[in-house]
Amino acid sequence: MTGMADIQGSYDDLFTAVPTALAALLDGGDLGGSVAVFVDGEPVVDVWGGFADAARGVPWQRDTIVNVWSVTKTMTALCALVLADRGELDPDAPVARYWPEFAAAGKDAVLVRHLLSHTAGLPDWDGPVADIYDWPAATARLAAQAPQWEPGTAAGYHSLTQGFLVGEVVRRITGRSPGEFFADEIAGPLGADFRMGLPAEHDHRVALTVPPPSRDEDYTAGAARSDVARTVTATPTAIRLRDGNSVAWRRAQIPAASGFGNARSVALVQSAMACGGSVHGVRLLSRAGCDRAWEEQFSGEDRVLGMPISWGLGYGRFGGTYGWGGWGGSTVMIDPEARAVVAYVTNQMREPAQDTRGLDLVMAAYDGLQGLRAGG
Repeated sequence: MTGMADIQGSYDDLFTAVPTALAALLDGGDLGGSVAVFVDGEPVVDVWGGFADAARGVPWQRDTIVNVWSVTKTMTALCALVLADRGELDPDAPVARYWPEFAAAGKDAVLVRHLLSHTAGLPDWDGPVADIYDWPAATARLAAQAPQWEPGTAAGYHSLTQGFLVGEVVRRITGRSPGEFFADEIAGPLGADFRMGLPAEHDHRVALTVPPPSRDEDYTAGAARSDVARTVTATPTAIRLRDGNSVAWRRAQIPAASGFGNARSVALVQSAMACGGSVHGVRLLSRAGCDRAWEEQFSGEDRVLGMPISWGLGYGRFGGTYGWGGWGGSTVMIDPEARAVVAYVTNQMREPAQDTRGLDLVMAAYDGLQGLRAGG
């Protein structure tokens, strides 16, 4: 089959539609990427292909990693869910119980679950870009902000701010940064190659993100937002692709957007949520703790995304599946009924309005999942 020679890795015969779909993306001009499908915590697809660099000189390798942008939010949510399952974090508690300074400017009634479900009223980063690399500065700025709407009454995607908000609650409870907590309690026990706050020794494995055709590194995340009426006159700070490709970004803790991994590691971690809290004999949380994540917190028009959305605790709800996507195309989808996770990561951005790659790969994976069910 043309293009298939570019695809490395392995896959179960039922799932040939997945590497075929990845090959088609690469043949169509995409730079590189990886796709994984895990069932019961084990890979039935683990494939990759294309190139790790814009000059197409460095092949995408088994251990190539990439910034997955907002797929990182599902990792930060998992940290909070683990703490909730241990009884150390109450999602129905006021944020100020753990982070007293946060009560400022009328936020004393904001609950932890409002942070996880994008209903806290703090969707915009209005500080300088430099401050997102400075944890105390970033969290102090958000603690001082007034909400844009009555918390809990409306959702507006907290694209950059959510990680600082949830992450500071994690830090106040545990004394560890979200990246440290994730490494110690989740990635470490699972042996998952995913990090928030990337040490320098991994830089050589990073495939930098490439802008959509006809765009350059000044391409901004703001281009992905619908043009919605804002309740404030200030324009939020635009994050540029060059910021995300910077060393400062890799080293920093930006738990809404700066996670680095590949499809295999994303699927492995989120298999904990697909499999009732346990994967590879490592129990991260109880089944009840997983089920809590899927409870609907908000349903309706998201005032930032400009589309209808159903939010659980840190995950978008899509029928019986749960997950999220990142700026640039990376995607994770969790199906607890099938005990399956589909993950896709790429270094090739496309214009968001035209980008259906993640969904197409999920649909390709479902061909195989239905085959498994029929055979099983």
